[in-house]
Amino acid sequence: MDQGTRWRAPGRGRSRAVLAVVAAAVLGAAGCDAVGGEEAAPSGAGEKKAAPAPSPTPVWDTSPASVAAVGDSITTGFDACSVLTDCPEVSWATGSSGKVDSLAVRLLGPAGAAERSWNYAVTGARMADLPGQMARAVTRAPELVAVMAGANDACRATTSAMTPVADFRADFEDAIGTLRKALPTAQVYVASVPDLKRLWSQGRTSETGKQVWKLGICPSMLGDPDALDAAANERRETVRARVEEYNRALEEVCAADERCRYDGGAVYAYRFGTAQLSRWDWFHPGVDGQARLAEIAHRTVTAAKP
Repeated sequence: MDQGTRWRAPGRGRSRAVLAVVAAAVLGAAGCDAVGGEEAAPSGAGEKKAAPAPSPTPVWDTSPASVAAVGDSITTGFDACSVLTDCPEVSWATGSSGKVDSLAVRLLGPAGAAERSWNYAVTGARMADLPGQMARAVTRAPELVAVMAGANDACRATTSAMTPVADFRADFEDAIGTLRKALPTAQVYVASVPDLKRLWSQGRTSETGKQVWKLGICPSMLGDPDALDAAANERRETVRARVEEYNRALEEVCAADERCRYDGGAVYAYRFGTAQLSRWDWFHPGVDGQARLAEIAHRTVTAAKP
C-alpha cells in the first residue's frame, strides 16, 4: 500500500447496500414468501384442498324396516269383514289383504310385513289408552309407529261426555313421550281423525246401517240419525268442531317432534262415500275405505318432505 494514501471508511450509501444484501439473504434463508399481495402465489404454494363435507343424515327415513300400529276400531278393521267384529287382515296399517295393500305391505312387502309389523290397536280405545298401547308397541322396537286415534273421544253418549281437548292433548303427549323414552329415533305417522259428520251424512242413507247404529255406535253423532231440527244439527256441529280441535292438537304435538309426521288433515278431508264404508254399519271404513287410508299413510310416510 502506498504510504501516502489514506484509508477511508465506506460511505453511508455503500453500508446501506451491504445491509440490504445481508437482509435479503437472511429472509431467503428463513423461507419467507416474497410474492406481493396482488400477485398470484406460485402453483402449489400453501394450497390444501378441503375435504368434501359429508352429506347430512336425513331425520326422516322414507323406508323404515318395521311398523307397529296403535289406535282404535278403524285400525283393527272393525266391521269391514263382518258385523260387529274386528278384521285385522284388512287393517290400513298392518293388514295382509291384497285388496287393501296396507302401509306395512307397501313399505315391507308381504313377507316383510308378516314378520316385521304388529298391531296393538283396540276397538273402542280412546286417546287415554294410547300410552299403554305405545308401551306395548315399543317392546318390538319398531322403526315406524302408525297412529290413528280420537274418534272414540268424540263418539260418546252425549256431547258433554266428549274428552276435553286439554286431556286429549296431554294423553297424546304422554304416548309420544313413552315412545321417545324407549326409542329416541323411532318415527311416528299420525292420521287425523275422520270427519264423523260426513260419515253420518253418507251412512244415514242405509236403513240397515241405521239399525246397527242403534246398538250404540257413536251416539253423539249418529243418535236419532234422521232428525234435522236445530238441536240435532247443533249436536252434530259440536261433535265436528271437537274433532277439528283434536286434529289441531295432533298436528301441534306432532310438529314439536322432528321424527313425527302428521297427515296434514288428509284423512279428515277425505270424502268417504258409501263405497268406502262398511256394508254392515255404514260408518266404519270398509275394505275399500281401509285401502284409501293405506294410500294416505303411505304417501305421507314416503314423501321426500312432510
